[in-house]
Amino acid sequence: MRGPLVTLVNPNLVHPPITPYALDILTTSLEAVGFDVEVLDLCLMRHAWRRGVVEYFTRRQPSLVGVTFRNTDTIYPQEQRVFLDSHRDVVREIRRHSAAPIVGGGVGFSSMPFALVDYLGIDYGVKGPGETTLVALAGALAEDRPVDTVGGLIVNHGDGVVRQVPHASRLIALGRASLVNRTTPYTRRSGTPNLVDNLAYYRRGGLGNILTKNGCAFACTHCVEPDAKGNQFARRAETAVVDEMESLTAQGVYHLHTTDSEFNLNIAHSKAILREIVQRKRADASSSLHRLRLWIYIQPAPFDEEYAALLAEAGCAGVNVAPDHVRDEVLDGWKVTGKGSRFYTFDDVRTVCELSHRYGMLTMVEALLGMPGETESTMRACVDGLMSLNATVVGFTLGIRAFPYSPLGIRLAEASRGIRPVRGVQSNTAAAAILLAPRAQCASAVEYERQFMFGPDGGFRPVYYFSPALPDGPASTDPAARWMRSLELLWEWVPPQDRHRVMLPTGPGLSAEDNNYADNPFLIRLTELGHKGAYWAYWPRREEIMSTADTSAGRR
Repeated sequence: MRGPLVTLVNPNLVHPPITPYALDILTTSLEAVGFDVEVLDLCLMRHAWRRGVVEYFTRRQPSLVGVTFRNTDTIYPQEQRVFLDSHRDVVREIRRHSAAPIVGGGVGFSSMPFALVDYLGIDYGVKGPGETTLVALAGALAEDRPVDTVGGLIVNHGDGVVRQVPHASRLIALGRASLVNRTTPYTRRSGTPNLVDNLAYYRRGGLGNILTKNGCAFACTHCVEPDAKGNQFARRAETAVVDEMESLTAQGVYHLHTTDSEFNLNIAHSKAILREIVQRKRADASSSLHRLRLWIYIQPAPFDEEYAALLAEAGCAGVNVAPDHVRDEVLDGWKVTGKGSRFYTFDDVRTVCELSHRYGMLTMVEALLGMPGETESTMRACVDGLMSLNATVVGFTLGIRAFPYSPLGIRLAEASRGIRPVRGVQSNTAAAAILLAPRAQCASAVEYERQFMFGPDGGFRPVYYFSPALPDGPASTDPAARWMRSLELLWEWVPPQDRHRVMLPTGPGLSAEDNNYADNPFLIRLTELGHKGAYWAYWPRREEIMSTADTSAGRR
């Protein structure tokens, strides 16, 4: 006899579709203790999602509904597209057809969980890994026990009052490694009704996904992950990870991207994963791992020749490295370990590119321009430095999203103290000067978090930072003027003959190109044509691919 039903919902309506891995993770833990679990995946029915909600909850009445909110917005300054209104629409539609309590989670949700529990009007929230907390909540509800026994659970008491049940210890609250299943594989399925269909996502999105460790022990200024996921590395057993990879590849999901904060941080564990893959491939010529194509996200260091060789033999197809800049005076105090020290130089970036290409792997190098201290001179140096690399693709982003608990967001609030605008803080949708109050000055966590996403009128106003030392545009009163001037400079500095391999931010009148992921026409066309792997690998061929696609469409 199966236990009470828990329904997990994917409200993400953006395409190309990204496999809702979190729902596989949660399903694994809930099933392990006897719960019946079903998934309502609205992403794969995005044009008829309301009908999907009605039809599902008309025939099924779960004891608990869990909703994963992967992203709050695109985080791109030029776009400032927020997803929370569509997420709230989904929640409200569920409410119309189900009396079950609703709990929210996900990495985007975890960046401002108190404000989002309040805004979305849900009963509970989970910050960070949810597999342990969700099982405890489902158990408490099933046994009619008080939910205040569930450590870490965020509870909506109504009227803007949202509180968290204390964790058992501060180490659990911050590190969260003990909240992660590190010993067994997560169950990945394809074609099973009412569960995540990994093969369908692969066919329509071109990539599967794999987690080797959760959390991050580093403290980069712009990053939310140590706070949102935990500031310890929760390393999963290498056998469990590779069992999961083998399961996915056996189902026909061959291209996998790593969902770790960075795959090479804690490199001994990363190498152990790769050795396990290599060992299984050598031992079994029929293993589906021979068809594995791995796409990894890394920092410039550590990365040595042994690592490159292991990656290549394991089946790595591409390396996405994020040095973010080349100038030490910009990176000092920004890209740092948990103890505040720098951990790579520009020479390390060059080494990654050279070793990757030597071992037959593609590379993408990404820069994040506009951090504190950025000037026209440092930005030009970054462009010249990255263009000198033999990278397959180089990408540039202008401006940084500020979140409530990123080191940058905390510093901006401390500098503003709710009374003075901070130079560099901006939002295209701001109707007045942006004032941010530090947490200690706010009456609640809800109030503190809201100011990073909502304006005083309650409308969306995501907060960004863009160095005020960069040159002004002609319309200096326009919050986007400095950003637009810097964008024009980027397009001037990248030689036309190199633009085919460069992802540049776009603006009105500059280009039809768009390197944003959400609903990107090029990405959607790629997946329609059946291409697999990281989309950046196809970026240098985009004109050829789009013209071929247009010709094919004309023939139809």
